[in-house]
Amino acid sequence: MIKPVKLDEIQKRLIREVADLHDVPEGAYNFRVNGESAGRASSANIEIEPKDNGTGLDIRIKPGTKRESVHIPVVMTQTGLTEVVYNDFYIGEGSDVTIVAGCGIDNCGQQDSEHDGIHRFFVGKGAKVRYVEKHYGSGTGSGKRILNPVTEVYMEEDSTAEMEMVQIKGVDDTKRDTIAKLAAGAKLVIRERLMTHGSQNAVSRYEIELNGENASADVVSRSVARDTSFQKFDAKIIGNAPCSGHTECDSIIMDKGRILAVPGLEANDVDAALVHEAAIGKIAGDQIIKLMTLGLTEAEAEEQIINGFLK
Repeated sequence: MIKPVKLDEIQKRLIREVADLHDVPEGAYNFRVNGESAGRASSANIEIEPKDNGTGLDIRIKPGTKRESVHIPVVMTQTGLTEVVYNDFYIGEGSDVTIVAGCGIDNCGQQDSEHDGIHRFFVGKGAKVRYVEKHYGSGTGSGKRILNPVTEVYMEEDSTAEMEMVQIKGVDDTKRDTIAKLAAGAKLVIRERLMTHGSQNAVSRYEIELNGENASADVVSRSVARDTSFQKFDAKIIGNAPCSGHTECDSIIMDKGRILAVPGLEANDVDAALVHEAAIGKIAGDQIIKLMTLGLTEAEAEEQIINGFLK
């Protein structure tokens, strides 16, 4: 099943920003533009079908599928558009796949544009999935670019999920909610990279339940808050069995930015080993001076440090 892709130049730029795509990918994909599908294809092992009520997609990956990918980027260039999309991923037992999502909003109008994406992952026994979600905003309008992702992860025994959550530029308001429930031997790794500027607000909330023996979770956030922006990192790991969990918030604060880190650990088993780390501080002056001796301006030195920190 193939529906041809039709994008204008702005939409193509947004696709490149959030999905690193310069052309239509091989394999399964769905491009969503201004609330409608702008191109879709399934593959022999990955089926993408719209939900009966039109609110999103069902993506089914056959058991044993290896080294295949799914791309489902969303772009919005229409001011005043608000949408809620529900996508469910059924990842078959023993499979090993990559899923690339993300949303880019270019708002040149006076009304707010908002995309709320609810993604649910059902990861089969022994399966492995890598998930990449990038958010990006641009446009000269006074209307806001708002993104509120919800991610739910349900992991069966001995499955693995690696999730990369990135928001570096242009999103005015975001509230990210992530919940996960892990069975025995399941492993979840989350890496969040975030930068806010201007008067932007970003709230990230994670709640991870380790319900089976030897389940593990590692949640690390690296962020930079510039100008008068605000960030909140709220991470809770619940150990209900012999398990291991780690959360970490490492942040740079600049100008008049504000950052709130809220650790949460709940151990309900004597063999639940849970750790939280948090560090918030400004860029060290000696780092800037060292780079300036190499010929960089102070502003260039700051950018170099930030880019390295967020890699």
